[in-house]
Amino acid sequence: MIINPIIPLWLMGIICIILLFFKRKGLFNYIRQILIVLLMFVINMRIMILADDVTNMTSNVDIMFVIDNTISMLAEDYNGDEKRLDAVKEDCNYIIEKFPGASYSLIVFDNNVQRMLPYTIDTEMVIHAIDLLEGQSQFYATGTSLNDVMAEMDKILDNNRDTYKILFFISDGEVINSDELKSYGELGKYVDNGAVLGYGTDKGGVMRPVEFSGDSETTGVLYYYDEDDNWVKAISKIDEKNLKQIAKNFGVSYVHATDHKAVNKQVEKIIDKLGQNGEFKMGEGTEGYKETYYYFVFILMGILIYDFIYYRKKG
Repeated sequence: MIINPIIPLWLMGIICIILLFFKRKGLFNYIRQILIVLLMFVINMRIMILADDVTNMTSNVDIMFVIDNTISMLAEDYNGDEKRLDAVKEDCNYIIEKFPGASYSLIVFDNNVQRMLPYTIDTEMVIHAIDLLEGQSQFYATGTSLNDVMAEMDKILDNNRDTYKILFFISDGEVINSDELKSYGELGKYVDNGAVLGYGTDKGGVMRPVEFSGDSETTGVLYYYDEDDNWVKAISKIDEKNLKQIAKNFGVSYVHATDHKAVNKQVEKIIDKLGQNGEFKMGEGTEGYKETYYYFVFILMGILIYDFIYYRKKG
């Protein structure tokens, strides 16, 4: 067993002590509080156990996925009328399959930028996190700024991991606020290989965001009022100018992902270069370390849901 803390253990210990200091009224309530704090501490430890179902690689490769989860990624113009985000999920699964044993990190951006996963070798967790992406609700979408995610990546990529870093920046490049994409030319020094994958077409496509009302779920084509106050369908179109600039910033290729073959071809190029550099080699056996902290996340979520219902009924 090994641990790989997200927050230093000493700092997490201080946070937990502070959380326990604010004692709840009632013995059962305080016991739940203690359990919540303990689970937070264990989750932060990122306990990894030895397993015989993890492909062992003698590689030194970090792969970062940066995925656009804005409402425009729900546009239905991939290979006809498929959703862009569905195509993204399939392409990401292919990439993960082709790089077994690498470490993966996931950054997602919409109104905000979130680092969903730190670097991990647990590919099942990475796939699950990507599969959960469903785009934004129209009620929460406030505008996309590619500058925010680029600035956040600047902080994350500048780390001390002595690895071969591959980046897959996945977006339609569309910006619906007034921000003009700035130049981030210095970011290229942090990336060894990768690609900017652009989804969408010049013609564009309609969007059908999923909306929830009570216990029901609805989907419908997104409409908006134009400058003349007409009620018209919202059409999202790819902005390849922004995507090509991002690719130039990172010193990687730009690929217009009109079908899976285009992405697969680029992945094969990256693998060929890795093989030439001696960075990517298969090891023997299927023994390695597997993440376990998401099991504790499920328990924590159960307690928090119980807490929410308990205090809502009480007050």
